[in-house]
Amino acid sequence: MVIAGGFGVGKTTSVASISEITPLTTEASITSVSADVDDLAHTPYKATTTVAMDFGCITIDPTLKLYLFGTPGQERFKFMWDDLVQGALGALVIVDTRRMDDCYVAVDYFEDKGIPFAVGVNHFEGEVRHTIDEVRWALDVEERVPLFTFDARDRGSVRDALLTVLKVALARTAA
Repeated sequence: MVIAGGFGVGKTTSVASISEITPLTTEASITSVSADVDDLAHTPYKATTTVAMDFGCITIDPTLKLYLFGTPGQERFKFMWDDLVQGALGALVIVDTRRMDDCYVAVDYFEDKGIPFAVGVNHFEGEVRHTIDEVRWALDVEERVPLFTFDARDRGSVRDALLTVLKVALARTAA
């Protein structure tokens, strides 16, 4: 399962919230050079960023273990996505409604690859700035793509998001 989205949307946090192992992360410090490239306006306390991937896993039931691969969010690391999605059942695309433009790349990527996905609108500061219908319209995703709010810090919320992606993926394989 791939967890994708723009810079600072909650991918690493989601993997850490749900993984039953200590996640493998490839975090690097945000330097003055990257601070000039990455927009920190909505994440002023962000000190690190994923430069390769995050990895974790969760057992759904005795017959199903999901391996979680969090993508880097910056456009300059997108070249790695093709390797991370090989064999993926599906993807959770995380959206921060304060920065909608950052998620278009991920939505387009999974649509183009034909990989089943769902869109999770992450709560930041306890609020979502747009309704689900507004987000669906802005992203131009079809009704068949699940779109919901969730909290990347909450294990149960991340579990429900991943189960939604799993249902979409299983429905597609059954069809």
